[in-house]
Amino acid sequence: RTDAALAALANGALANAADFDDTHKRALLHTGSVVVPTVLALAQERHLSGKDIVAAVVAGYEVAVRVGMAVMPTHYRYWHSTATNGTFGAAAAAARALGLSSARTRMALGFAGTQAAGLNTFFTSGDFTKSLHPGKAAFNGILSARLAALDATSPPAMLEHEKGYLAAFSLEPKAAALTAGLGSTWEILENGFKFFPSILASHAAIQAALDIVAGHSFEGAEIVSVTNETYDTVKTHFSAKTVDTVMGARVSVPYCVAAAVLDRQLGQAQFRLDRVRRADVQAMLARTDVVSVPELTALYPDKFPARVTVILRDGRRLTATRHFPKGDPQEPLTPAEIEAKFLANTEAKLDAAAAHSLVRLIRSLPAQGDVAAIMSLLT
Repeated sequence: RTDAALAALANGALANAADFDDTHKRALLHTGSVVVPTVLALAQERHLSGKDIVAAVVAGYEVAVRVGMAVMPTHYRYWHSTATNGTFGAAAAAARALGLSSARTRMALGFAGTQAAGLNTFFTSGDFTKSLHPGKAAFNGILSARLAALDATSPPAMLEHEKGYLAAFSLEPKAAALTAGLGSTWEILENGFKFFPSILASHAAIQAALDIVAGHSFEGAEIVSVTNETYDTVKTHFSAKTVDTVMGARVSVPYCVAAAVLDRQLGQAQFRLDRVRRADVQAMLARTDVVSVPELTALYPDKFPARVTVILRDGRRLTATRHFPKGDPQEPLTPAEIEAKFLANTEAKLDAAAAHSLVRLIRSLPAQGDVAAIMSLLT
């Protein structure tokens, strides 16, 4: 119970720390962990209707994703897209939730651009800055909208100015992506739901590894090596072999594959610190490698391909390939699978009756007159 901006900060960090947040592939953005905490906090503060909540969430998704597509892919060399481009989404969502005029919304986006930050350094160290980023983006989005509501001024051409966001954050900015299909092509529908609680780049490889172990019988001690052939970004960003923290494990594709091969599953249990540090998974991690393959890099980002090969001591060479992670719009989760994921995520905090009540309320959100019923169950 605190100010809306601080609540969004806390909930954005928590949402991302579990690493189950949704992803837009072309923007490489975990949109929900920024936009949803922003909207929920302001909805509770302002007693917004369900329809207003939906509109604010959609506004946040559409703006964040379009800004992301306008600066990718070189943006990702240094910048954490969820933090940087997410700040624009949080500002747009907050502006809609606060009912700002178009002129004030433009000012809110100007404040978002000057606050956008978040470096990808955490991919090496596996630290908490990754989770701070979406929370801070949500906080900054609310601050941006509140400043605009007070008629504070910001650069009116923050995105397209010669010294503005696109020029500063990308080597090949694509301004046309900001408005392409706006109002008719809904990018929120291109978000995928994660099936595993780890970096999305690991998911196709995890599934390929699980395909192998499901079809063959062998023990971990029989494995000589595991190789994940994939696209170049995995090699340059997500291939750490020194893993000693929970977040480090979540963002290390070799760790995720090694744990999946050993445990024949990958859930939150595989990211407990005691599991991460155990000798068997560390030994398997040492025998698990990522290889960048040009033919697979050419498929990215429309596909997130992975070809996993397990070599056994008896000479067997077992290979499986996946092009789309489960939960991708090309291979979507069913409504039942999304609900099951939600219920599993609530088990530690809510009893079954409250969790199922939340499902019913969320599924009927446009008909809700006030967010109070949802918030009472969440708190």
